[in-house]
Amino acid sequence: MKFDDLPDILTADIMAEFLKLSKRRVYELMDISVEAGGIPKLQIGRSKRVIKTDFIKWLQNKRGNER
Repeated sequence: MKFDDLPDILTADIMAEFLKLSKRRVYELMDISVEAGGIPKLQIGRSKRVIKTDFIKWLQNKRGNER
């Protein structure tokens, strides 16, 4: 799966598949504050979603931190 294949709004299932992580781990990353390295999210009631561009920026930031 490539970035272009992702929808504009991402669910934990989609991100888990893309990152090859468990859905539980993705939810944990969404629950961490952005300042501490968590995935930025939108929360509507109990539903958590991530905007594709925020997800891409988060990944790029993670990659930059590991170099």
